[in-house]
Amino acid sequence: MGMTHKGVDSRVLLKRLRDSLAEQVEGQARLNKIVKLIASSMKAEVCSIYLRRDLSTLELFATEGLKSDAVHFTKLRIGQGLVGRIAQTAVPINTSDAPRTRGFRFMPETGEEHYQSFLGVAIQRLGEILGVLIVQNSFPRIYTDDEVYGLEIVAMVLAEMTELGVFTEGSELAITAQHTLPFFCRAITGNEGISIGKVLLHEPLIIIENPVADNPKVEKSKLSKAFKKLQKEVNSLVNTKLDNKTEEYLEVFEAYQMFARDKGWRKRMEISIERGLAATVAVEKEQSEIRARMSRLADPYIKDRLDDLDDLSNRLIRILTKTKNENDKEKINNAILVARNIGPGELLDYGQSLSGVILEEGSVGSHAVIVARALSIPLVVKASRILRESRNDDVVILDADQSLVHLRPEKDTLKAYSDKLAIRKQAQEKYSAIRNKAAESLDKITVSLLMNAGVMAD
Repeated sequence: MGMTHKGVDSRVLLKRLRDSLAEQVEGQARLNKIVKLIASSMKAEVCSIYLRRDLSTLELFATEGLKSDAVHFTKLRIGQGLVGRIAQTAVPINTSDAPRTRGFRFMPETGEEHYQSFLGVAIQRLGEILGVLIVQNSFPRIYTDDEVYGLEIVAMVLAEMTELGVFTEGSELAITAQHTLPFFCRAITGNEGISIGKVLLHEPLIIIENPVADNPKVEKSKLSKAFKKLQKEVNSLVNTKLDNKTEEYLEVFEAYQMFARDKGWRKRMEISIERGLAATVAVEKEQSEIRARMSRLADPYIKDRLDDLDDLSNRLIRILTKTKNENDKEKINNAILVARNIGPGELLDYGQSLSGVILEEGSVGSHAVIVARALSIPLVVKASRILRESRNDDVVILDADQSLVHLRPEKDTLKAYSDKLAIRKQAQEKYSAIRNKAAESLDKITVSLLMNAGVMAD
């Protein structure tokens, strides 16, 4: 039967997984039980879980069917073999002849030479690949679309459990960073300006304690109410009064409204709920896939559209979990927002009280840049590794004039920038004092003062 009846089977398997999560056993015993559960439910002879040990390495953490000696011994680099390829691209691999599939790498210590068929999916959360889940059979078999989707649903729950530290100690899979040392990176300017402030991380991770739903009808109802609230929020964003609103700005939010009403996007979440996921995790599953698609795209126009969907997904999750994106106003007043990326609506939520924005991804033509200009705040994009290195309340200098970021700067650097800002402030006060005076020469002749603006930057 496999997972032909997709709704019933994946729901049954997920409930068994949830029961396993509730048991008071240590991580390895729980993982061993989970691979057995998945293998029996999918009529697979092998089920294995690889988790990411560090930035570049995957390690076999549990298996049903392969040699047990290989657990914690077999390691793969990201990109190496079929498993490594899935970790690199987040794209499932489904083949009835694994040894002849491009990229196959034989691992003799596992005993996998007996197994021809292979299905593997990424264990991912919000675009972060945490591991790979695979099933194998000795006879040639192409797994159905239902089975692929079912395994992805299970992988999503495993991702939530991994985030909760259910399988490992908290430090086991953590990406280490020297969060006390100065960090410097070059970026690309989206909107000019210089500011000194404290880091405000845009997206602290929401931990979802119950990824499996008991009642799909109840979860769909929650999603429906969340969508109504989302559409209401988006309409109010369109009507926000700002001094620097442009036609381009209005077009951005028209597209944003359209996405909030997108039926296909919502339908994919409903299918995940039917398969057994809680509404919040169904939104996250779709969001993870959006982020995986974004990482493979070169077209900036399509990336901007996917950014909007990512932004709307964050809003939906906050509505569903009743998590308010309200920060202490005093904290925001001296804050420089640090994010992987940000959509126009979320940036507008923070408003003009922000001192600046640093994005790890993004593009100079993105919707966030248009909003930053309307808000008159400096913004940079492509600030590599800034999220991994930043912690809330770290001192940061954002120099969007020179496209530079100084995180936890040295005293000399901080003083140089503080002096520079003080001189700028004095100059601004001087200019403000003469702004409304007549442009009159010493011999009493009034002249018109004009400016030559030949390009978009001017």
